[in-house]
Amino acid sequence: MDIKVLGSGCGNCKNTVALITEVAQVHGVAITLEKVEDMRAIIGYGVMSTPGVVIDGKVVHAGGVPSRDKVEQWLTASA
Repeated sequence: MDIKVLGSGCGNCKNTVALITEVAQVHGVAITLEKVEDMRAIIGYGVMSTPGVVIDGKVVHAGGVPSRDKVEQWLTASA
């Protein structure tokens, strides 16, 4: 599973990366996690509010740290 966290490196972006990493480890889901900080790339995904989350090329979240339940749904839906 290829996951990108879109954001400038703010606290919410870092918290989102940490949350996704933790949930993946807990559930034993193999992920490739990339942090995208380039604003042109972020806007290219159509994300105007960060942090944004892209899973396998599809934007699944934008604006604020996603809930733990939401992250678990993303990671276990395709597991």
